[in-house]
Formats: sequence, structure tokens, C-alpha cells
Amino acid sequence: MANGSPKHHHQLEAKRRRLTWIVGVSGLCVLFYVLGAWQHSAPLTNLTQSITKADCDVSNRAAVSSNPSTSSSSVALDFDSHHRSQINNTTSVNEFPPCAMSFSEYTPCQDTQRGRKFDRNMLKYRERHCPTKDELLLCLIPAPPKYKTPFKWPQSRDYAWYDNIPHKELSIEKAVQNWIQVEGDRFRFPGGGTMFPRGADAYIDDISELIPLTDGSIRTAIDTGCGVASWGAYLLKRDIISMSFAPRDTHEAQVWFALERGVPGMIGIMASQRLPYPARAFDMAHCSRCLIPWHKYDGMYLIEVDRVLRPGGYWILSGPPIRWKKHWRGWERTQEDLKQEQDAIEDVAKRLCWKKVVEKDDLSIWQKPLNHIDCIASRKTYKTPHICKSDNPDAGWYKEMEVCITPLPEVSSSDEVAGGAVEKWPARAFSIPPRIRSGSIPGITAEKFKEDNNLWKDRVTKYKHIISPLTKGRYRNIMDMNAQLGGFAAALAKYPVWVMNVVPANSNPDTLGVIYERGFIGTYQDWCEAFSTYPRTYDLIHAGGVFSIYQDRCDITHILLEMDRILRPEGTVIFRDTVEVLVRIQTITNGMRWKSQIMDHESGPFNPEKILVAVKTYWTGEKKQKQE
Repeated sequence: MANGSPKHHHQLEAKRRRLTWIVGVSGLCVLFYVLGAWQHSAPLTNLTQSITKADCDVSNRAAVSSNPSTSSSSVALDFDSHHRSQINNTTSVNEFPPCAMSFSEYTPCQDTQRGRKFDRNMLKYRERHCPTKDELLLCLIPAPPKYKTPFKWPQSRDYAWYDNIPHKELSIEKAVQNWIQVEGDRFRFPGGGTMFPRGADAYIDDISELIPLTDGSIRTAIDTGCGVASWGAYLLKRDIISMSFAPRDTHEAQVWFALERGVPGMIGIMASQRLPYPARAFDMAHCSRCLIPWHKYDGMYLIEVDRVLRPGGYWILSGPPIRWKKHWRGWERTQEDLKQEQDAIEDVAKRLCWKKVVEKDDLSIWQKPLNHIDCIASRKTYKTPHICKSDNPDAGWYKEMEVCITPLPEVSSSDEVAGGAVEKWPARAFSIPPRIRSGSIPGITAEKFKEDNNLWKDRVTKYKHIISPLTKGRYRNIMDMNAQLGGFAAALAKYPVWVMNVVPANSNPDTLGVIYERGFIGTYQDWCEAFSTYPRTYDLIHAGGVFSIYQDRCDITHILLEMDRILRPEGTVIFRDTVEVLVRIQTITNGMRWKSQIMDHESGPFNPEKILVAVKTYWTGEKKQKQE
């Protein structure tokens, strides 16, 4: 017994040491796991703060180096070493140089010099004409030397920094109309317009006395030839969102001013091609002295408005030729000419089966029928325009306009809304859209629509932690590059933002019509080409699955450079894709002066889809050297 006592004692000591070692190692493993998880899941606040704190003082921005440091205090998930060999054979980062300052206002597909090569008939030279592959730039579009962060909404509706858009032409040429005024280092937008000298707000009140603007039945609008989009700007407080467009022309920067103000807008023109929107998209269309020859080309432009107007939608016209008996001298046209133009417009409207609602003072308003039962019958009286045959009514990407009426979906009674009625806003945002309710979108059921809404609710909750300024007014102009059913825009509807919902051209299924039925706006776009906007016009870009779609269609480097062009300095991009795609994206954006971080999917680390959040750093071009 005594002989076995020391042996037993040593065995106990050995067991204790082993147990202590196991517990110690396990504790360290747990500690490092928790520390690693905390680092990997930390929000991007540190990243955005490290950039913002360095350059946030507007008064000092001109002194910031145009070649900022690429260091970052945030810790990123290191997928690079595991996936580099599959994506890129080189470990070097290609640094993209800044373009010359002459490209600071570059709009690739509306370049004025390129446009001169095209037919001036029907203003075709002002349509989209994109650069060839050999003409694409491999440099970063510079901001003006004194670029400042735009005013926050709603102050931005009324003010913009002169240094961001250094163009005084409109303040001089449109001084009488009170579009825009220069006040020291900023522009002020009094809300005036050619046909609303008392301001856009009072003008909209006049419209509201004639048609219902405040009961939620009108939500989406289109403003053709929008100027600086004051009509759209003042509709927003009535919960009406307008797609404003105007060409890039001699009146510099009309749409640019709209976007700088935080108002939706695109560069666009009614020329020979359809507008890039689906059929039955807008509840209301508007033209205030927009200089579109509505009565010419067999009424082609009114026929196109009819295509994009919802059944029961309104078309509003003010300016020539309306009320020509009073204004004809100021318009420097003869009474006979103006009367002939109005008669021609009235005739086209009748042939389209529109009803004249009212003409009061300077306003004329027509209404599109709820369906085409009577309109089809009227073809016995009106031989032209005929009803289009076997055409995709939603086709709006490089599609030539036609002189025929886009047919409405069939109905069973004369009081039924063709294609289905939409709910009033705001219920409309989450109600089942008619196109889904009718089963006309392949593979999309009401149940899947509801699931999509819940999915985006969770995703936006995640984004709020990643980019906390989302709820603090830091972002105003947002773009969703692959909008699908518009769930992202719907989840953001309670915030002071608006979303340009982009559906890639030739998507199957085409969901842009669903987005408009929900009460949001958007456009078709082929991301192998540039977007129809000015540089530095979006605060936040969302790119979910975009690069998986396009990686075999064109060089994604050019898509990323286009995103850099339209993103404001210190703007944010959220990518969602596979790790392989995101690592490739990050390799390219590292050479674009972007700071980025890959993080786990909101459902956890086991989901193969990851999130890459990137911030464009603040830098500007240099002042042009004076000629010696």
C-alpha cells in the first residue's frame, strides 16, 4: 500500500497537468474565435470614419492631396490568398491614373463631339451614342478642385455648391423665368419655371385643383424636358416621385442640377427611339414648354407617352400652344400657326382615345382610357394610328418608336382597368403588383413576392449596421444596379432617399413593370455601356449579383470605372456576389482609390454569397495650368 502511494500521487499530478493544458488551450481557442468573429463582423463605420475624418472639413478640401493614402485601419476578411490563383494570375494592383480635367463632366454616351457625327433629323444626334471598345477610358474622372459634399436633403432642394457644377449659363439665359440664381459660392433654386412664374409649388397647387394629387392615386410621374426639375422637386412632398429627363444641350447641366438637388433625373430625349421605361409605368406625364413637337411625325411622341402612361393616367401640357390667344405675341409666333398646332394635338389625342379633362388658364389635361374596348371599336372611324401587332409593349432599350398604339391587356368589361388596378400609395409599395397577381411574370408568385420583401427587410437591417449614415441623411441619391422586384427600394421607402431601380436590359424575367406598379421608378440599362447621367450624381450604389451576370459579357473593369464616374466622392458601394467575384472586384477597386472590406452574408459565414462594401475616397483634379 505504501509502495503504491507515490505512483498514485504522480498519476494525479499528470492528470491535473493534462486537464489544465486542455482547458487552457480550449480557452485560448474560444478567445481567439470570439476576437476573430468580432473583427470580421465589425461594421464598416471605422472604414468610413477613417476616410471622412481625414477629409470631412469642406473648407480644407481643396488642400487635400489628389493621391490619398491607401492605408486603412479596418480589418478585412482575408479571402485573397485562398482565391487569388483562380481569379488573377498577377498579384500586382493596376493603379488607374486620373483623367485630364477636360473629362470632369464627361458623359460617355452623350458626348457632344461624338453626337455631331450622327443624323440631325428628329434630333437623333442627341440620343445615346456610346464609345466603341477602343474609345473607352482607363482613367478616373476627376472632381473639380474645390468639390464639396452636397447639401443634405431637404436643404439640397433649394441649394447647390457652385464649385460642384460651375455653370452660370442657366442663371443668365433663364433669369426671367427664375430657374436658378447665383448667391456667392452657391446656387439657389427659387422653384421658378418658364410657365410657373409664381413657383413650382403654386403651379402644382393649380394642377391639384383639377386632378387628384394628394389622395395616393397618383404616385409615379414623368417630366419631359424637365429643366432643373423643380416640378419633380416640389411633387416629392406630396409623395409623388417623378422621372425627370432632358437632353444634354446648350443649356448646360439641367439634369445635373436636378440630381445635385437630390431629385431623380436622367439625360434623355424624345427623338427616334422609345424611352427606356416599360409600358403602363407612369400615373402622370407632364410637359411645361418642353419644346417637343407633339403634333409632328404622325403624333409619334404622343403615341410614346401613351405607351408609358398607365390606364387612366393623365397628360398635362402647359406652354405653347395652350392659351395661345393670350401669349402668342410673347412666343413670337402667329396666331394661325399656334391654332393649327393645338388643333393637331387635339386630333392626335382623340385618335389615341384620350379624353380632354379640362383646359383652364395655362393648363390642358387629358386622360388615357382605362382599357381599349371602345378604342378598338373606334378604329372603324380612325384608321390611324392602328393598334400595334405582336409587339413587346415593355421593350424600351434601343427600340425604335412606331406610329401605332401599344395595346392594353384585354378586359371583360368597359369599367375594368387593363392589366389590373394598383393600390393607392403608400399601400401600393407592398401590395401584390397586378403583373404578379395575374401570373404574367414567369416564376414570380405572390408568395415569392412576400418572401422577397422579408428578405430585403433583413438585408437593410444588416446594411444599417454596416453603413450607419443610411438613417442619418448621409445618402440621398441611391442606385440599385440589379433591382429585380424593387425590394431594396421598398425597404428604404421610410428613409429620406430615392432609388433609381435599374433592370439590366434583356433580363428574363423583365421586372421593371412590377417596380413601377409598386410606385417606384427605374430604367433599363446594359451595364456594358455607360449610364445616362453626369459624373458624381449618386451617393450609394447597390450591386447585387451584377458582376456574375456581366463577367462573361464585357470587361468588368469598365463597369467599375463607370461606377466610379457616377459615384460622388466618399460615396459607398455595396456588392453582393460569390467570393471569387468579389476578390476580383476588390483587386480592381484597390487601384481606383477605393477602400473596401469583405464581410459575411447576413445569414452567417456559411452562406457562399458575401458582401463587399467599398467607399470612394475624396480626391479632386488639379486646377488647369495658366497659359504662359
